[in-house]
Amino acid sequence: MRADARKNYDHLLAVARAVIAEQGADASLRDIARKAEVGLGTLYRHFPTREALLEALLRASFDELTARAGGLEIAASPDEALVSWLREAVAVAHNYSGAIAAMVAAIADPDSALHASCTTMRAAGTRLLARAQVAGVARPDIDGTDLFALLGALAWLRDQPSLRPRADHLFDVIAGAILTERRS
Repeated sequence: MRADARKNYDHLLAVARAVIAEQGADASLRDIARKAEVGLGTLYRHFPTREALLEALLRASFDELTARAGGLEIAASPDEALVSWLREAVAVAHNYSGAIAAMVAAIADPDSALHASCTTMRAAGTRLLARAQVAGVARPDIDGTDLFALLGALAWLRDQPSLRPRADHLFDVIAGAILTERRS
């Protein structure tokens, strides 16, 4: 990519990140282009679909979550690793208000621009869940798909103004339902 094209790309991502954080994943692409001071054609040249833009925004965060899961596997007890990672994943999903629907749809659609990023992140969480299950501290009757669904539900709760004050409490309830026992 040429230097000027890379600069436009990076600038578009920064503006899109700010607009989506403020307005949600359904923010107007026209507004993003206008705030970035580029033409709509420039936006579409870099990101032909809303999903492609979301994938570019989420990829870095999902890659960080995947790496974080690897670190937690080594450094934390299985239950602590799982709960820490889940809390961080919920926070990332919440930062992109409204992106949960696209993330859930992408898991089932291999042609989706978000598919690879979402499945990689889900696999990282699944490894942490499996480790906790082998250690006997997580329910054996849930899998990575269930964990991803709970992540989505918890992020959705944080997106609801009337439920936001209860989000931490509800996270603890869900974490308690996943774990069979918490180590001291």
